[in-house]
Amino acid sequence: MADTMQFDLVSPERKLASGAVRAVQIPGAEGDLTAMPEHAPMITTLRPGILITEGEGGESRYVVTGGFAEITPAGTTVLAERAFAAGPEGRAVLEALLTETREKAASLSGPDKDVLDKAAGDLERTIAALA
Repeated sequence: MADTMQFDLVSPERKLASGAVRAVQIPGAEGDLTAMPEHAPMITTLRPGILITEGEGGESRYVVTGGFAEITPAGTTVLAERAFAAGPEGRAVLEALLTETREKAASLSGPDKDVLDKAAGDLERTIAALA
């Protein structure tokens, strides 16, 4: 069994990370999961959260707002709607997105409001985890 796998994190603006890692903790829409070398192939959607990689240089943390993750036995590729290093820049983006989401939810009702309320909750938990 291999000790590391290839990891790539890409957003529409740029490639944020690429390299060998031991594990990737992913905020999946159906729940958090950890991808490791030789993981069974799968694709999952992402919810807003913190993505964590464990590699030779230690742990790296990134904020993602959604997207997809493709996991194969050889590696993991994350295609994020938006992604930032976990820090002040990521927190500011999340706070602005939370405000926007709450404003949209206030003008809706029914299932559309429920979806935005869930997204707002995910954003609040992510912001709290960055503190």
